[in-house]
Amino acid sequence: MLSATAEHAVRAVLLLARYMGNKALSADTIAAELGAPRNYLAKTLNALAKDGIVHSARGAAGGFTLAIAPAELTLARVIRPFDEHTRTPACLLRNQGCDPANPCAIHDTWQSVVGHAAAWFEQTTVAQLLASAGDVSYVPPAVVASSDRELAHAN
Repeated sequence: MLSATAEHAVRAVLLLARYMGNKALSADTIAAELGAPRNYLAKTLNALAKDGIVHSARGAAGGFTLAIAPAELTLARVIRPFDEHTRTPACLLRNQGCDPANPCAIHDTWQSVVGHAAAWFEQTTVAQLLASAGDVSYVPPAVVASSDRELAHAN
């Protein structure tokens, strides 16, 4: 249901969320980690930056970081810049348009599937997705900060 670009955007944002607060990641680093072409991913990251989802900084210590907390960033927000204009009314069964005025046999069923997916993207945050995956490498910044304070007090 996602374009390849939207899928790479989600994967890049998940990677940035896992490194949240540690350091900025270069487009080369993200591309290597995701197995994506560097130029393609750089354009995707720049589109995310233009939409305010990530920050980008140039220079030796530059790179990309999340601009929105993972707990507040929905998957719909991440994919919107890439999939908003790619949806076509093409029919799954016929080589022509398919819409409520000219539905195919599975039109209503398919619209239900698409609607459920869209609702899930709107309701699911990056933090929820990482947590549901059991991603132990992702620790929300507030938890890291409190853990650091506890370690400081223990010493």
